[in-house]
Amino acid sequence: MHLELHILLSELVECLAEAVDLVSPALADHHKRVAYISFNIAREMGLSLEEQNNLTLAGYLHDGGGLSSKERLEALRFEVENPYQHAELGFRLFSKFKPLASIAQLIRYHHLPWGEVEKAGGFNLPEWVLRGSSILHLADRIAVLIDPHKDIIGQANGICKRIGEYSGKMFDPRMVTIFTRLAAKEFFWLDLLAPTKNTHLLKRASHFNIELDLEALVSITKLFGQIIDFRSSFTATHSSGTAACAEILARLVGFSEQESLMLKVAGFLHDLGKIVVPESVLNKNAPLTQVERNIVTSHSYYTYRLLQSINNLGPITSWAALHHEKLNGSGYPFHLNAESLSLGSRVISISDIFIALTEDRPYRKGISPADSLQIMSQMAERNELDAKLMVLLCHNCDEINEARIKAQNQAVREYQEFWDIPADCFLNNLNSLTQNYLEMGRPID
Repeated sequence: MHLELHILLSELVECLAEAVDLVSPALADHHKRVAYISFNIAREMGLSLEEQNNLTLAGYLHDGGGLSSKERLEALRFEVENPYQHAELGFRLFSKFKPLASIAQLIRYHHLPWGEVEKAGGFNLPEWVLRGSSILHLADRIAVLIDPHKDIIGQANGICKRIGEYSGKMFDPRMVTIFTRLAAKEFFWLDLLAPTKNTHLLKRASHFNIELDLEALVSITKLFGQIIDFRSSFTATHSSGTAACAEILARLVGFSEQESLMLKVAGFLHDLGKIVVPESVLNKNAPLTQVERNIVTSHSYYTYRLLQSINNLGPITSWAALHHEKLNGSGYPFHLNAESLSLGSRVISISDIFIALTEDRPYRKGISPADSLQIMSQMAERNELDAKLMVLLCHNCDEINEARIKAQNQAVREYQEFWDIPADCFLNNLNSLTQNYLEMGRPID
């Protein structure tokens, strides 16, 4: 079959923001609020539609490099001691995907204090980066001052006063003036906490609603997988391995080239809900408590709910999210049986288990492909896994394992490159940070 996916970049961005904010209830809607505030400041300043849209996108993704829950929660403090790591990591993630490359620059510098930038003559940054990152910084700090459980209009004066205290130091005075003008209008605050604010943003910023082809979809969902996997060295290659295995197994079972690539996308997305699992659980080298097991069990449910928000994703949602269901109904979270599990879902399930068994975990070493097949064959005998797919996996194990190794070796290189950040990038001293880049010969822009 040939499927027309018609997937919009804006919907994937919104889904990713929703996922990252699942790290803690304290983070709920943080990215959306920053996007809303950034957009309104940019519009009030009379900036071009392109800049308005870029700031909206950057607002949705600005903390995407904050891979640890501790770091994300630390960023909720108004004055963050070492904010540069997650900003740099966000840049490294998003600059690799062409449609997001320009907003990656805004994310990279969104914690630069305006006073330090002014003293250093702008650090040789392009004007649009200085302006955009300053707006993003201001919007981010306004958002962390909001208490969504209290009367929002009643908070306006206090927030304006706090922001005003840092005008000319942390924030560009011109933008503080713009914000103060906005803050006098009740709609600004009411829209900020309204459930419909996402719809409003997407309509206003329709310029970035570009439709992704399948190649671009593979590329951006690989980025999704990295945000999930790179939180721990033990999971750093998991989604890449699962995606590679699923693509080949799909082709072998008779899926078309398009469908096989869609299975690859599902492989990158299948653990999206694992963002709810704390790093302490991912890295625990002892048996999990019942509470911890419950948290881990919830991850496939969150994958399903997050992907449901993306229109026209087609069968990819169920392929990705149902990877822990079993043919005999003993899986989770929906306890579906063979009648309800499509062939694509079965492919992802087998691929996920094969990759997981061969990988090291903090509580055990990975086992050989041969031993993995033996365990999985026993699962097929218990009607947990598809027996015909297991036969295919066994007969083509060398080819699939070779693809798995190639994909995971590439993921290891990308993981090492991703985390190879000089210590000075974490310092709060902007002059030291800038000098570090200059000494390495790396351009600030």
